[in-house]
Amino acid sequence: MTPLTRSALVLAAALLLQSPAAALEAGFRQTSIAGPTAGAPATTLALYYPTQTPARAIPMGPFTPRVAFHGVPEPTVKGLILLSHGTGGSELGHSTLAQGLARAGYLVAALRHPGDNWQDGSLPQAGAAAYFDERPRQVSRVIDALLRDPLWKDRITRDVQGPRVGAVGHSAGGYTVLALAGGAPDLALLASHCAMNQATDPVFCRTGRVGQPAPPAAATAAPAAPLTDRRVRAVVALAPVGVVFSDRSLAAIAIPVSIYQADLDRWLVPRFHAGWIARNLPAAQLHRVPNAWHFAFMDTPGMAIETEDGDIRSDPAGFDRAAFLKQLALDLPSFFDKVWR
Repeated sequence: MTPLTRSALVLAAALLLQSPAAALEAGFRQTSIAGPTAGAPATTLALYYPTQTPARAIPMGPFTPRVAFHGVPEPTVKGLILLSHGTGGSELGHSTLAQGLARAGYLVAALRHPGDNWQDGSLPQAGAAAYFDERPRQVSRVIDALLRDPLWKDRITRDVQGPRVGAVGHSAGGYTVLALAGGAPDLALLASHCAMNQATDPVFCRTGRVGQPAPPAAATAAPAAPLTDRRVRAVVALAPVGVVFSDRSLAAIAIPVSIYQADLDRWLVPRFHAGWIARNLPAAQLHRVPNAWHFAFMDTPGMAIETEDGDIRSDPAGFDRAAFLKQLALDLPSFFDKVWR
């Protein structure tokens, strides 16, 4: 082989390694999980996963994820990450974060929580006891289904502790993933908080019936069965509901936890929620996001979506949501990578 031929082969190999086809994109599929009983609503899922199929921007209602629709999944994924939205949200509202995790090699299952989404608000109206009990159970049922699913069960990486499963949640989704980690809701705390702090945590305490003081019979009610899901081995809570957790249960959480606090959050005032969790879960990583409101963790929708705290599209002057989400979409995979390194 001549030196010229050898150089040409080396160059060709280098070009192949740099080929865009070798880069991972975010694949996208939608599916649903049957409800726990006959007549119970199904759970709609958006699945984001690593693929080498080219991606494109696809408008889906108010959001426009950049994904490869029904792209061919990679043979293996680093793990399964559950993604839980906030009250009245959707499976598409955190697409930037889901895409970042998928491009980094993870399968992301973003839920549309039955009874608590943009189309159906029946679960909050059922009261706090039902709300805080059912949300984590919905996620556990999704884990059950995906670990049995023929398309995914053998793709999810396992180690000596079992399948690698993590969870990310925003707002009520932050509560949801922390409950899966071992945080125990105490409705007596919820009732006393809103009785004493209605004026200083007003948006939370008037949201549906979830933040309203519980009736006496429900104030001491405990979940019928534990909410903890031992398969969930690391969680990220973004501007989470926190005041409902007992300090003892937070202190007992033993898995890695990362908490993000929006410093100017008006919906979940930090000292009662993200700050409360961080004070009682000393091993957690607390990340403060300066000059950020509650919806900083969501994609900016292409239309106005009004909430108890104003338009989801709005940010404080000087806050660059696109840049923040771009960085967060790198930080979340890094967190889970370190957990399983």
